[in-house]
Amino acid sequence: MKVQRLRLTFARGDEAKELSHLEVMRALEQAMREAGLPLAYSEGRRSTAQISIAAPLPVSVTSSCDLADVFLSERVDPTRFVAALQATLPPGLEALSAREVGLALPALQTQVRWAEYEVDVANGGSSAADVRRAIGDLLATRSLPWEHQREKKVQRYDLRPLVLGLRLETEGEGIYRLMMRLRIGQDRSGRADQVVAALGLESPLRIHRCSLYEKRTSNAVQAYRRLDESEEER
Repeated sequence: MKVQRLRLTFARGDEAKELSHLEVMRALEQAMREAGLPLAYSEGRRSTAQISIAAPLPVSVTSSCDLADVFLSERVDPTRFVAALQATLPPGLEALSAREVGLALPALQTQVRWAEYEVDVANGGSSAADVRRAIGDLLATRSLPWEHQREKKVQRYDLRPLVLGLRLETEGEGIYRLMMRLRIGQDRSGRADQVVAALGLESPLRIHRCSLYEKRTSNAVQAYRRLDESEEER
């Protein structure tokens, strides 16, 4: 039975950046079990722990802001939850914080709107002026047809609406750092490596997700929903 829903913020560093989405999910669940945290499970023949990640991170990308909702069968203080989980997580994954959210709130995946990324690329002979010009051209275009091959399927879509913001942040030591704000959606999300390719630059040396924009529900609405949930349990 679900009695509490915690929204966990966690980081994925270099030691865990090659893990797939499913491997990260398994690592989180295993660490929570080892920590003795009271996970809530789905009903049915194949019960699974009720854990959901806001926006799956591509392999080779690090993050300091990823979100996961964890449903518990007993109430746990968020601070104690983070401390217990951090003690059992594998290298490369770090529990940063947790807060309680209402059980009846919409699924986490529907609440995330965009992500910001730091992207390092080698200059490859391109000047800063060249990069700024390419960025300006991309932002000025209204449509950018794109193809992405995944396994044996080729996906065709418009890349431009997925790019909400793009700028050259720093330059030096033969490396340019780009800042990107990319849309996250249930049907399509922007990928930093594809934006780099669209700019005509070399493959990224580093991609780091540094923030997620989450559509927040007001404290008053959350309090009302928690009260409603408490009355239903009686």
